[in-house]
Amino acid sequence: MKILIATDKPFAAGAVSSIRKVIEDAGFQCVLLEKYTEKSQLLNAVTDANAIIIRSDIIDAEVLNAAKNLKIVVRAGAGYDNVDLNAATANDVCVMNTPGQNSNAVAELALGLMVYAMRNFFDGSSGSELSGKKLGIHAYGNVGRNVARIAKGFGMEVYAYDPYCPVEVMEQDDVKHLSTVEELYSGCQFVSLHIPATAETKNSINYDLLGKMPEKALLVNTARKEVINEPELVKLMEERPDFKYVTDIMPSNHEEMLAKFEKRYYSTPKKIGAQTSEANNNAGIAAAKQIVDFFRTGNQKFRVNK
Repeated sequence: MKILIATDKPFAAGAVSSIRKVIEDAGFQCVLLEKYTEKSQLLNAVTDANAIIIRSDIIDAEVLNAAKNLKIVVRAGAGYDNVDLNAATANDVCVMNTPGQNSNAVAELALGLMVYAMRNFFDGSSGSELSGKKLGIHAYGNVGRNVARIAKGFGMEVYAYDPYCPVEVMEQDDVKHLSTVEELYSGCQFVSLHIPATAETKNSINYDLLGKMPEKALLVNTARKEVINEPELVKLMEERPDFKYVTDIMPSNHEEMLAKFEKRYYSTPKKIGAQTSEANNNAGIAAAKQIVDFFRTGNQKFRVNK
């Protein structure tokens, strides 16, 4: 079996060694494609691959059609909107993710962005503290739960909205459950986004919803840029000089945002929520183990396509 690690944004070097060890100890071949600059390089690499481990790399119909021997793709991370699930199913390819492996890394970044924003992006002026502030967590999955845990260490009051999460789970974590998304935004000065990009959520973070947030509001997005209605966010920030937005997913209108809201907006150059050696190691090893188990036992526990 040939297992391809295809990452234009590479895993940490130590993580690659750990992933390779899992693959080779199972008797499989490990091939590495890192920092590729052309899609043609990926297309060439997948032609004889039986499995692929990716990060944010795009696996579309063209890639899947070129990979005649491919049986499984594993996204080392939780989100998988970079994989064409319908095309994968049509090509009889199993797609999996590795939920929970990057959660702490993303959560730490979310809190770090909060500190950075509230200290006025470290410009030397007097900022504000997180302690005592109300934090709303939009989607209480693995990342959201870690955000809650860390935020309580800062002394924040933590609230959450997630129609798919049992209320008991939040209550066990001493997090206050809110029954509507409007309650979350109207009641919390800080909101941290952890929703996936789906037909239901794309562009759902809009002018009306954000306009409900209290004075000196801060929106933190370590989820997906597609969930933000970017033109309406601009409109809101033009009308509300107290509103700040920080993210690790650069918006399509980044230059406009930077020009208009230099002191109230920040985006990392690339998505870095999972960019720690620990998260790389955890997600990469999990991906490799899932592939080995898939070929040995047929286990499809983390399958995300039909």
